[in-house]
Amino acid sequence: MKRAFVLSGGANMGCAQVGMLKALFEHNITPDILIGTSVGALNAAAVASNPTLEGVAELEELWRSLTSGDIFPGGTLTRAWNIVKRGAFLVDNTGLAKVIERATSIRTIEDLQLPIRIVACDLKTGEEIVLCRGPLKEALLASAALPGVFPPITHDDRILVDGGVVDAVPIWHALSDDIDEIFILNVSGGGLLKNLRTPLDVMTRSFSISRTLRFDIELRNDHKHDIYVLPKPTDKRELYDFNDSGRLIDEAYKQTYAYLDENRLPKIKKKSIFAKLFK
Repeated sequence: MKRAFVLSGGANMGCAQVGMLKALFEHNITPDILIGTSVGALNAAAVASNPTLEGVAELEELWRSLTSGDIFPGGTLTRAWNIVKRGAFLVDNTGLAKVIERATSIRTIEDLQLPIRIVACDLKTGEEIVLCRGPLKEALLASAALPGVFPPITHDDRILVDGGVVDAVPIWHALSDDIDEIFILNVSGGGLLKNLRTPLDVMTRSFSISRTLRFDIELRNDHKHDIYVLPKPTDKRELYDFNDSGRLIDEAYKQTYAYLDENRLPKIKKKSIFAKLFK
């Protein structure tokens, strides 16, 4: 059996993927390949650097220690100044780069212990770009470069931004004949309408609607693989808020552990997908 883990984008909800990964590894369910977008690519790279329960524990320690200031240094004044001077982004990616360095010390994608596919978007052409070789940090910065928030990344004569623009849950990269099981760690989707508080919340929620529909179509059209969509906790925080990550890690861990125990890995029923996605 060859197994793929697909890790979605989801900004600060990336912490929930750590709880999912912990439950999977404790059940001896480990990946042969990882596919990730945005924050999911960062988590996937950390796992591919050390694909053991100890490696997941190190990633958990990182997420539990993260603060909003780690990701978005400079605060409100800096973001306001970037708007005034008509910059192309709100926040410099130096904080994000430091988090990537804490997550993995591997420099090139080829040196990871497991193969990985990192999804980004070409800002000029709108193409979905898959990075599977070359500098790791630059690939992760590109995949997580939320448009208007972080600066785009120039890579191989392309201008790359967040992979979630085109594919928040990149399941189709796992739909190959040599893969038997696919585990989807989907934490994308944004908040409910009543929880939207900022223009950025509105933007990310709007993007998530179309991306969720693409995910559903790809999921329904596959008839060859055993696909498992893991449960995710509810999050009412704003995009910039990294407080309470520990609680969400614990909640995702408990939900996933119970799912694996009680359901014993049942194959997702195609007819129930809409109910599961929009519940």
